[in-house]
Amino acid sequence: MSVQTVPLRQVPGDSLVHRLWAGTKLIIVLALGVMTWVLPSWPALGLVAAVVVLTAITAGIPLGAIPRPPWWFWGLIIAGGALNLAFGPPALVVYLRAVTLGLVLVASSILVIWTTPMAEVAPAIATLMRPLRFLRLPVDEWAVAIALCLRGLPMLIDELRMLRAAHRLRPSAPARSGHPAAEMGVVDMITAAMSSALRRSAEMAEAITARGGTGRLTAYPSRPGRADAVVLIVVGIACAGAIVATILL
Repeated sequence: MSVQTVPLRQVPGDSLVHRLWAGTKLIIVLALGVMTWVLPSWPALGLVAAVVVLTAITAGIPLGAIPRPPWWFWGLIIAGGALNLAFGPPALVVYLRAVTLGLVLVASSILVIWTTPMAEVAPAIATLMRPLRFLRLPVDEWAVAIALCLRGLPMLIDELRMLRAAHRLRPSAPARSGHPAAEMGVVDMITAAMSSALRRSAEMAEAITARGGTGRLTAYPSRPGRADAVVLIVVGIACAGAIVATILL
């Protein structure tokens, strides 16, 4: 992705999307994902894409926050389309539908991260998984693990970008120097990023312990409101309409 993009970070705002409960957004993403996975039709994909675009416009997401994949990403998609076209137009349609499904689901997930504070994710997941407590499952621990993964992913991406930028600033070594540090490969970047991630995770664990443990991460006072109920009803009606349109078409 381009270095000008700022994906996987909350975009400040005071829109209705920002004020919705985090659990409502997770339910909507899950419902849209299940619908498009069970019925991967063009009406269903069009509905999800329209919801994502309208939500991004309503939330005031700037263009600079939209990830811009590198050229080879689109090149792989075009190459896959050409390969499937060799098997006939039906294969190309199925391939394009699968690619669209993947892009739409990724966009909807990123949209949740753009409009949701990370502090609200763990309590929302713990609330949604509350019925599993009757089975004596570690709901709070799962919620904390998911929230910390979401919080740590942007930090890991920033670390990789910083390592790459620092390597580009180094003076270029002679082509025949043979020194192992002359070029930084993918394995070297991943190793350095993992080392930094382990150090950051240890520091984060100490900070969490000093603030009372992981129980405080799931104790955020956040509950759904009337706006959440209205949005869930509207999304449910839209999903039912997309399913009916898929069956009729």
